[in-house]
Amino acid sequence: MKIIILGAGQVGASVAHNLASEFNDITVIDRDAALLRDLQDRLDIGTVVGHAAHPEVLRRAGADDADMVIAVTNSDEVNMVACQVAYTLFHTPTKIARVRSAEYLNQPKLFSQEALPIDVLISPEQLVTEYVEHLIEHPGALQVLDFADGRVQLVAVRAYHGGPLVGHELRELREHMPNIDARVAAIFRRGKPIIPEGDTVIEVGDEVFFIAARENIRAVVSELRELDKPVKRVILAGGGNIGLALAESLEKRYQVKLIERDPERARMLSERLERTIVLLGDAADEELLLEENIENTDVFCALTNDEEANILSSMLAKRLGARKVMSLINRAAYVDLVQSETIDIALSPQQATIGSLLTHVRRGDVVAVHALRRGAAEAIEAVAHGDAKTSKVVGRRLEEIKLPPGTTIGAIVRGEQVIIAHHDTVIESGDHVILFLVDKRCIPEVERLFQVGVFFL
Repeated sequence: MKIIILGAGQVGASVAHNLASEFNDITVIDRDAALLRDLQDRLDIGTVVGHAAHPEVLRRAGADDADMVIAVTNSDEVNMVACQVAYTLFHTPTKIARVRSAEYLNQPKLFSQEALPIDVLISPEQLVTEYVEHLIEHPGALQVLDFADGRVQLVAVRAYHGGPLVGHELRELREHMPNIDARVAAIFRRGKPIIPEGDTVIEVGDEVFFIAARENIRAVVSELRELDKPVKRVILAGGGNIGLALAESLEKRYQVKLIERDPERARMLSERLERTIVLLGDAADEELLLEENIENTDVFCALTNDEEANILSSMLAKRLGARKVMSLINRAAYVDLVQSETIDIALSPQQATIGSLLTHVRRGDVVAVHALRRGAAEAIEAVAHGDAKTSKVVGRRLEEIKLPPGTTIGAIVRGEQVIIAHHDTVIESGDHVILFLVDKRCIPEVERLFQVGVFFL
């Protein structure tokens, strides 16, 4: 696929890295020649220096025959105009734009073929807000991902001492929960993937990915670790777009405090939010945190634009007694570094954005893509089409399907029915199949499995 990426910032670079490794023809446009040189040194891509929305710059990047334009510059306006230019002058089939401002996003009439012809809108702020909400709803989870409109969830949990299943074989999961169907999709032990078998023993510290119907998630988590108490009190540090959106979403169900250091922004937040207590101050101020009873706080979430400040305030909050701390971190190199005993969860807008983008890049009928473990692994929801003659999966039992190494099918959604995958499960046309890949290099093989033959009509 020929793809033009507009913007070589952190999101653009991450997207280029992910897509270039999958044998796509990638060209990146940016005004900063140094950024482009750095990208070209690391990746097999083309680059063009210039304004991302200018027709001649797009033409030099190959817009005449591009399959897709992904506009992720720092400017909403440049992203929107670039998509308009790509549509009007070059008839680019798929146009994806990152739009951050709620002023635009709250006007759905803007984004249509008759107005601004953007096929896919991506808002990192909205994606991160939903991600944090899921983590607050499921205390103890490292990652919570929705499939099939939320009917199925994939959850990552770290196994702790005291979990009923820790030290036991996976086949005992059914004995522990005879009325609940769930499947362990993968286990990461000391950073290395383990393909789960019936005799696999879960060890303390394992990162366990399991899949189950939404209503069964809490019961499965309890098998791997002691259940955390439900969240009541939340402190948010930073009242930017993400902080505001999260506070608006959470204040109806939790006791929320929001710390903002800019007086004008704090005043605006206090007028906009109904139940949230807005505090003017620095989230890394020990006295302020102690005054606000940080030791009784269930979740502390640092969401400012300064990732070093986020890391420091989260570490301080944890030391002062906050039960769980999350920190918004943009640099991929920092994520692995800080997600440890001190900071429970590093939130990466890039990873959330990339998953949303990859949904539209995958071949075959792919409904959802989620990047896992900082992009090393991936979960895919694909729709099976055709019949036994035209499809490599339809009409076959799972044990008959030749999956690439390290790939597992976790669940199948058939209409409203959630079917947890077993070796004798048969895939039918129209099924939504949820797969887990520990090695992204196997993606082309998975895509080929779900593409129907030339005789399918």
